[in-house]
Amino acid sequence: MTIAESPTGKSGKSRPFGRFEWMLALRYLRARRREGFISVIAGFSFAGIMLGVATLIIVMSVMNGFRTELLSRILGLNGHMFVRGVTSYMTDFDTVAARVRQVPGVLSATPLVDGQVLASTRYNASGAMVRGMRVEDLKNLKSVSDHIQLGSLDDMTIDHVAIGTRLAQSMGITVGDQITLMSPRGSITPFGTAPRVKAFTVAAIFEIGMSEYDASFIFMPLTEAQGFFRTGDGINALELMIDHPDNVASYALPVAQAAGTCCDVVTWQQTNSSFFSALQVERNVMFLILTLILIVAALNIISGLIMLVKDKGRDIAVLRTMGATRGAVMRAFFISGAAIGVVGTLAGFTLGLVFCLNIETLRQWLSELSGTELFSPEIYFLSRMPAEVNATEVMLVVGMALFLSFAATLYPAWRAASLDPVEALRYE
Repeated sequence: MTIAESPTGKSGKSRPFGRFEWMLALRYLRARRREGFISVIAGFSFAGIMLGVATLIIVMSVMNGFRTELLSRILGLNGHMFVRGVTSYMTDFDTVAARVRQVPGVLSATPLVDGQVLASTRYNASGAMVRGMRVEDLKNLKSVSDHIQLGSLDDMTIDHVAIGTRLAQSMGITVGDQITLMSPRGSITPFGTAPRVKAFTVAAIFEIGMSEYDASFIFMPLTEAQGFFRTGDGINALELMIDHPDNVASYALPVAQAAGTCCDVVTWQQTNSSFFSALQVERNVMFLILTLILIVAALNIISGLIMLVKDKGRDIAVLRTMGATRGAVMRAFFISGAAIGVVGTLAGFTLGLVFCLNIETLRQWLSELSGTELFSPEIYFLSRMPAEVNATEVMLVVGMALFLSFAATLYPAWRAASLDPVEALRYE
């Protein structure tokens, strides 16, 4: 190098983020043995950002999967809206159903009779929810008809029922066996109300995939349920399916007007509001807590770069005296810190996506390795661990990680650029 030549180029000027600045930044990232502690801090910063991004993506995806799965199971079985009689059972339900079906967006209106019972066999007894509906409507209920494990809905005749897999297991019965149901809605006698008790034959066993429903739901023909619960020719409610469940509130008024003043309308958002509100609050709190991992990793970048600046003070001074500008020094240290953030973010992004795509396989492997059942269906209601990756949320996490990484490098880079060469070399 000649005397007129500087490390930034022959003219003493360098192109922003040019070759010299990248070479200097990458050189500082490859610390020597005496700078090993600085490289350890850089490694922790990289690991922190990678784990923070991956954890945020995994947790947000799992919670999205929880909400989607629970919503599809709950709405797939319970419907989106219910039209109920205000004072008593609905007897003219076919007429009301015909009017309600004319409302734009209403896909179906199914008459229901439901009630709680005590189900028992010679092996066990348990509480259950009986839902009576027409067999053709039950066959159109895909969450049940598409998940028949044993038997057939074609056998659903008088004195026959369909039960969930977990209820069948707890009762110790299968298709063709008898199950006795007892309802408190019985005959009125001089000594009080006598419970209604009747034995039914199991015609089919279904598995919805939500343990609470598989352990408690029993379906029977509508006419049989009307007789068992003594509703006469009436029903408890009309179950409505609509084309846009998320906008169910906008359907409430048109449906209520079509049903008439004798009926009341209830939406799924009203009946499950506390449950899904709790899920949303938990999701937001988890996002805020896990963001702290990224902030800690960003602080590690700051501490690592400040130590690097102190260690490289003499080198920076020499470069400045040879023609390196403050901007070149600042950009070189900015690249050093940003590289850790960018590579860590990309590694976390990849790790998070791979984990989400194979989360059920990993759960089963960890369960076998630990010898314990992770994600128990009895606790979490679902038979498998769901994960739904939302592209917008992933981009938000990646953008936030990159922003924190870039912001963390600004102060150390500015401090390096502000170093006075005379002061730095005075005692050398």
